Amino acid sequence: MENSKTYNLFRYLAIAGNIIFFLWILYNGINEGFQGTPPEIVSYIGLMILLLLNAFLIYSRQIKN
Repeated sequence: MENSKTYNLFRYLAIAGNIIFFLWILYNGINEGFQGTPPEIVSYIGLMILLLLNAFLIYSRQIKN
């Protein structure tokens, strides 16, 4: 029982961390006017997609369990 509670706590922390990191990167992008070289823009978009996908997959796995 204790392992389940700890596991769920780490899941929630991982989801919250992903969302906070996503918002921080988004804030920095807005602050800079989303300007940069094409490789920087592609990596920015890729990182945002990976963070959201990671949070979604962690959350969806939690619902199934």
